[in-house]
Amino acid sequence: MIRVLIVDDEQLIRSGLRLILEAAGDITVVGEAADGAAARAEVRRLRPDVVLLDVRMPGMDGLAAAPDIVAAGARVIMLTTFDRDAYVHHALRAGAVGFLLKDTAPADLTAAVRAVASGDAMLAPAVTRRLIDSFAERGPSRRHTARRQLQCLTARELEIARAVGRGCANAQIARQLLMSEATVKGHVSRAMTKVGAGNRVQLAILVHDAELP
Repeated sequence: MIRVLIVDDEQLIRSGLRLILEAAGDITVVGEAADGAAARAEVRRLRPDVVLLDVRMPGMDGLAAAPDIVAAGARVIMLTTFDRDAYVHHALRAGAVGFLLKDTAPADLTAAVRAVASGDAMLAPAVTRRLIDSFAERGPSRRHTARRQLQCLTARELEIARAVGRGCANAQIARQLLMSEATVKGHVSRAMTKVGAGNRVQLAILVHDAELP
């Protein structure tokens, strides 16, 4: 069972998210909080696997609370009604591994929680391409540097890294390459360690920078 903490200053939104998540069957909402400060305390008390964290809240907002929540061992999905690039950048720098808009479909929300709990990163499709483009520094120098970083990967690790760069989750990669999801996860983890990527998004950006054929 995946343990989730919901953090949003609006009770109605928290209640709606709880109904969606608990209907999934394999997800339980262990608690709620209305601001970042309360969220930090609840994470220490409840030890959730995943925290759905609103970006904008009175008092301490989600971006300010995220580093401590990540440090406590929880995986963070930022939630917002906005898709401004600055929010995404701040969230990733704070250690978040997911970024979703609040109008995300219920099925996509539960899929994101499962993906993040299993070690994947999950970004709203509306912001993924623009995010990677904004991080990527174009030009021969950046391309050369990225390709040099990726040279340490085995052929299989590079193949899987390229799939991560296309936005594929572990389950998709496993189906495409006819291997177990656990094996894919191991390859992704080793690839991130070798190239110094803190999460899957950073690995995807590196692959994108390399402009591999």
